[in-house]
Parts: sequence; C-alpha cells; structure tokens
Amino acid sequence: MKRFEWIFKVSFFVFLCSLTPSASLRAQAVDSVATAGVDSVDISLLTCGPGRLAYELYGHTALRVKGSPFIFYDRDGNPIVFDDVVANWGLFSFHQPYFVLRFVFGKTDYRMGLEPMEFFLEEYEDEGRMVYEQVLNLTAQEKADIIAALKENDKPENRYYRYNYFYDNCTTRADQMVVSHLNVTRADTLESKAYPVTYREAVHVYNGHRRWARLGNDLLLGWKADRPISLAKQLFLPMDLRDYYSAATITRDGATRPLVASAAMLLEARETPSAERMPSPSVVALSLLLLTLLLTGVEIRSKRCYMLYDAILLLAVGLGGLVLTAMLFSEHPTVQQNLQILLFNPLALILLYPVLRNERAGRCHWFWKVFAFSLLLFFLGNFVQRYAEGTNILALCLLIRCYKNIKFT
Repeated sequence: MKRFEWIFKVSFFVFLCSLTPSASLRAQAVDSVATAGVDSVDISLLTCGPGRLAYELYGHTALRVKGSPFIFYDRDGNPIVFDDVVANWGLFSFHQPYFVLRFVFGKTDYRMGLEPMEFFLEEYEDEGRMVYEQVLNLTAQEKADIIAALKENDKPENRYYRYNYFYDNCTTRADQMVVSHLNVTRADTLESKAYPVTYREAVHVYNGHRRWARLGNDLLLGWKADRPISLAKQLFLPMDLRDYYSAATITRDGATRPLVASAAMLLEARETPSAERMPSPSVVALSLLLLTLLLTGVEIRSKRCYMLYDAILLLAVGLGGLVLTAMLFSEHPTVQQNLQILLFNPLALILLYPVLRNERAGRCHWFWKVFAFSLLLFFLGNFVQRYAEGTNILALCLLIRCYKNIKFT
C-alpha cells in the first residue's frame, strides 16, 4: 500500500482514506479445500495498530483462520497450501478507471482477499505496528459456517463491495462475518464505558495528536457527522470493535459464554505515533486574525487598499469551496450537507476578478455584502455543526475584510 502514499498528500483525501488498511494482497486465493477437523480450527479477530501516515491513524481489522487449509497459486500457476490465512476486506486496485474521481465521490469498490498469515505479519512488523489477536470462542458449527461464508465471499463475483468510511469498511465487514453467524448480546459492563456519541468525536479519539489531519477530516465532514449515534454504529473503528469483542457474550440455547476465548499481542508497536511539531491550526488562524486587524487598521488610517491580501483570502476559501461543492455529489452521506460551505464559498473564486477590479476602482462589489451575510449564517451554524479547528477565526478575518470593503471602499 505504500505505493498509494502520494495520493493521500492531497488534503481532501486524508479523511476519505482514513481507514484504508496497510495490508496488501500477496497471493490470490483461488479455491479452498474442504475443512477437516474443524474443532482444531481457530478463528480470530486481528486488530492492527495505527501507523505514521494520516490514513493509518485508525488501524485495521481482519479475520484469521488457523488450521483450515487454503490453496493459493503463484504466478506460474503452481498450487501452494497454507493452513493459516487472513481474510482482508481492505484491498483495492489503483488501476480502476478514474480511480481518483471515484474515490472522491464515494464510488470506489474495495474487495475481499485472502493472504497467508506470515505475509500479513511481515508487513506490519516492517512498519513497526501492533497486531493484537482475539481468538473467538466458537462452536464447531459456528466455525464451519464462518469458513463456508469466507469461501463464498472469496468467489470472484462476491469479492467486491462499495466502500464507505463509516458504514461499510474493513472493520464492519469483519464484524458482520462473525456476528451474522452468532447471537451476540452486549455485556452489561460495556454500557458504562464512556464512548463518543458522534462520528466526528469517534474519529477525534484517534487523530487528536495529529491536528492538521483532524482539520482535513473536519473540513469534509458535514452536520450529519455530529448527530448522536448508537454504540453499534461506533464499531466502524478497529480499536472500538476490539474493546467491544473483549466484553461481548454469545447467548445460544439459554447458555451464555464470552465471545473471546483468549487474546494475545502478536506484534508490539515499536513506537507510538508522535504529535505534529508544526503550529496548530488555531495558532495559525490567530496569527492570521492579528495580521488582518493590523492590515485593516493601516488601510483605514492611510486610506490605502491591500488588494493582494483580499485576493489571497478569497482564492483560499474559493478553492476550498470548490471541494465542498464537489462533495454535494458524493455518495458519502456525512459529507454532502456541510455548513462550512458558507465560509468556503465557491463564489469567492468565481467572482474574484470582478471583486478585485471594483476594489481597485474604489467601488464596493455586491459580493462583499452577500459574503458578510453568508458568514453570519456560518457563525449561527455552530449550533448545528461542529466546525474544523480555526475556521471560526478564519471567518472572523473575512468578516473584518467584508466590513472594511463595505464601509470604507
């Protein structure tokens, strides 16, 4: 997956790619042999820790099947049998037609694939990331049902699915593969745990130390990400699913047993992802506010006009507005309705030239009045949506420029 790293340098891909796993397909499982001695088979939930890159902050989830042989084929078509494999729902091909556009608009198809456990561990060991295993407490019939379902899922016509960050990703797929064959109830001890109550708060738990990555997430998330969600909907994150499984129980035929039989750390994390060393978005925004106040004061006293400063501000929010406007057509439901478009307004880019031309001629363009009204609505939107860090301060900077241009131009 390192070959995809450059994609995520574009800021608006940071959020959409947040849960993309780092595991890659090393061999294609074409078929699997019948399971023999299913009592000796172990099925485990694998939880992988965060990495250094922005899209690795949230970890990854997969299922391990140990003791049931699967046939793989190398590039020459020679069969190789592995009895310890990993089912991974986080694979995708960069060679899909119009991959970048499809990714932005939520039309990317991910796929399920099988790979030998040794290859899976090797990659995470190279990256210094944690791998935690929870062996599930399953009956022979439950194991056989899950293995049969994995074989069915691995058929070419069933491998692909439409990826969605919150609702359908590698973690939710692994969870559904397990719970769809069980009767799982939540343990009482889990109720008292302090879980986040919105999608935005859920991801903030894992990107709080990377505030610029969190800024990219929050810029794209709309007001729907701030609606309260149930505990079940919070299990799209690998660590949350791991904690849930550790306390969950299986109830069948009047008997209750723990979902997890045993747990072990397969790989220790060599280092904890460090915090960013650059100034936070709030510090940058406050510096911009101070600069705005100073320049505006000088303009009013000297009766001069710094058009270049207005041009930079309008260009920045206009380009951001184009991105948020494109998100209106995305299949990701939590990015479609975003009140931050009142600040990152595409009109700022469309009308940039006539606004500056009027400013140079000493006339106030009507855009400044419309934009001032839009910014006031933006501030009211704080009651509905939690904005990205520093955006309220940026809006105040622009409101000051609106006032200056309306009052003194």
